[in-house]
Amino acid sequence: MSKPADEEQPATKVVTPQSLVTEEEVKAALRLDKGSDALLKSWSMVDFTKKGDNYACVVSSVQVQYSLNQENMEVVYIAKLNPGRHVKEFEGMTCIMFRKESEFYSNLVPELNSVLTEVGQKALRFPKCFHGCMDKTKEVILLEDLRPQGYQKFDRRRGLDVAHITLILKELGRLHASSRLLQAKTPDQDLAVTHDFLVPDIFVDDNMGLRDVFDRQLDQSIEVLEKFGGYERSIAWVKSLKLELSKLMKKHLGRSKYNVVCHGDCWNNNVLFRYNDDGEPVEVMLLDLQINRLSSPATDLIYLMYTSLNGEVRIPNLNTFLDTYYDTFNTVMEAAGMDMIFTRSELLKEFRSMNVLGAIYAMMVVPFILLEPEDTLDMDKAENMEEFLMEVKEKTLIALDKNPLVKPRFLSVFDEMMDLGLIP
Repeated sequence: MSKPADEEQPATKVVTPQSLVTEEEVKAALRLDKGSDALLKSWSMVDFTKKGDNYACVVSSVQVQYSLNQENMEVVYIAKLNPGRHVKEFEGMTCIMFRKESEFYSNLVPELNSVLTEVGQKALRFPKCFHGCMDKTKEVILLEDLRPQGYQKFDRRRGLDVAHITLILKELGRLHASSRLLQAKTPDQDLAVTHDFLVPDIFVDDNMGLRDVFDRQLDQSIEVLEKFGGYERSIAWVKSLKLELSKLMKKHLGRSKYNVVCHGDCWNNNVLFRYNDDGEPVEVMLLDLQINRLSSPATDLIYLMYTSLNGEVRIPNLNTFLDTYYDTFNTVMEAAGMDMIFTRSELLKEFRSMNVLGAIYAMMVVPFILLEPEDTLDMDKAENMEEFLMEVKEKTLIALDKNPLVKPRFLSVFDEMMDLGLIP
């Protein structure tokens, strides 16, 4: 239902994430987007996402009617909202994730775009951010709606093909390279100091509650491998990973000699594509920067390759994919008159050094990705982490029997790790 601007509203208790959006926030977004002469007339919340589209937050939209230069107009903003879940372990994590994304959009992206345009390169492909409220438990981010420009989601259950992942790799290359250009502006002051939101990492902080999730997902992977049979070596390897999991995550996701600003959560549900009339992807937009970090570029590449590709696409095309990424990164560096920070062989070596991370990510994320819509997890109903993890396990094991995509996608990771000699 529409809310006329400035109409007196009775004080009510916040009962839904959508109720976090206030008129002042809508006005602030409208002002930044359309200018101070834009006059808000009414606004309403309109939900549009499906169950399973988002886990870390609630995504809705704000439909806004306004007047400008005596003309009545309409605009829609995408609203990312604190989900207000009851799982205590997620509360601190949610606060950190919202701050990371809001500051990334508002503070870092303009600086990255500035150094790119200075050397004749195009701005990064992110939605515009018009407002961010970081009040604890009431976090709201209002973003540009990309749907009118033709952008749409890729089916998260399908593995990306060559055309789609090529677009993502090129944009990651531009993002990573732009951060090297920005760091060069202040060589004596680290980006993690000027942008301290890059430092907290929910994947390596044992206090964030994800350690239990990682442990349980590895246990679940062992059960899955036992059910398929013939993967005794992989089972023994996963059991050994559990003993070193925290140390491995901190080692691979920490600082690197190739430090760049990383997306942190780049998989096929966190990007949008625009297609031509022949149905071919021609442009990509990167979304959901809630796990950004300063680390090795290989952390983004590994995450993307092992969460969003089937083995039949990833394995034979890996060198081509890394070449595509390298060439784009190098183009930006050359435009700035700067030396490339690694060779092609060093990039491949860095990628291979993190293969274990790829397997961990696959065990963590693939079960969520491949759930059918009717089986998607409902995190709002979980009262605690244990209840949530039990639901994950139950629905994943069911998916093994009913979803033909699960077995090849999952097992290809372990087959590859054995071929590489990572699994003894």
